[in-house]
Amino acid sequence: MSKLGNIGAQLHRGEVSYDFIGKRKIWFAVSIVLVVISLGALFVKGLALGIEFKGGVEYQAKVRVTDNTVTDVTEAVKATNAKDLGDPVVTTIGQDQVRVQTKPLGQDDIAKVREAIAKEVGVAPAQVSNSQIGASWGSQIANKAILALIVFLVAVFGVIWAYFREPKASMAAIIALVHDVLITVGIYALIGFDVTPATVIGVLTILGYSLYDTVVVFDKIRENTRGITGSNRYTYSDATNLAVNQTIVRSVNTTLIALMPVGSILVVGTVVLGTGPLKDLSLALFVGIAVGAYSSVFIAPALLAMFKEREPGMQALRRRVLAKRSQAASAGVPVPAAATAGAAGGGAQPARKQDRPKAGSATAGTPVASNRPVKSTSGAGRPQPARKPRSKRGK
Repeated sequence: MSKLGNIGAQLHRGEVSYDFIGKRKIWFAVSIVLVVISLGALFVKGLALGIEFKGGVEYQAKVRVTDNTVTDVTEAVKATNAKDLGDPVVTTIGQDQVRVQTKPLGQDDIAKVREAIAKEVGVAPAQVSNSQIGASWGSQIANKAILALIVFLVAVFGVIWAYFREPKASMAAIIALVHDVLITVGIYALIGFDVTPATVIGVLTILGYSLYDTVVVFDKIRENTRGITGSNRYTYSDATNLAVNQTIVRSVNTTLIALMPVGSILVVGTVVLGTGPLKDLSLALFVGIAVGAYSSVFIAPALLAMFKEREPGMQALRRRVLAKRSQAASAGVPVPAAATAGAAGGGAQPARKQDRPKAGSATAGTPVASNRPVKSTSGAGRPQPARKPRSKRGK
């Protein structure tokens, strides 16, 4: 087995453990900083809404792209002095096409801008395509995108509640999803990429990916905490931390495997093609997958543990566990750092290393004597009454 595989196996068995839940204040602080930066970017710079949302006119023409293409076409469009032209957005698509986006214009100004673009790139005006999108239509698209996001979050809350029978799990998952959306949208605002319908599709896609990863971790937490209140060895946070350690290797592997093809698409869409829905979709996917993996490991489980630890039953469990650990520390008995899933769930617990007899010792291979009377069976298999020791028999 490779070294990485051996570490993964030790994490799953609980032999090696990293305190993800115990350091939740650090993860919460990092997330708060990222969310504040994202909100600041949204309020200060705002989103660069694509023409599909704010309305306007889009022109496309074939041209041999050079280093001066964007500057020359921008100046040619501004020279038309069209009414309410504003600052045109000029981008290149690959090496043989230029795209110009302006605010909504009148028919005369649309024709004037088309002729200016055709003259600059050296083609006939008829070879410059243009399409006009009304502001009202763009507003409808934006409202539908927001409605789709709200419906998605409500559906997620209901599904997780029904699956785990735990509203606190739904709350933790929703907070993690909102965290992912804010950071992803904030990065869009910082970079200045256009927000298009493809971006909305990408955001909804990464929410599904983040939710899938979170549900896997939560399912392991439920397995580890089943019947935990009947034990006094591990707290809810201990069992949650064990679940995160048991699934961390899987989360890292699936995230890296998902990021590699999406990263390739992002490079192709940005460097080779220059612009278009491929770039918008891949950027949302790349950022969202990375942020979603972070939240499913560091944020959602920590939130769930924090919510559950406030319950009276879990607080009583914590007091019993801490009292037992204090007694063990006073007696010099080491406390294991983590447990297996069965131990956390109140099932069979594996023997600790210090409790196992060493090979070659007097007790090795010898069953441990018990003070409880053991019933014996006859040859016919009928149970026989337990016999008292000879020293305690009556005369």
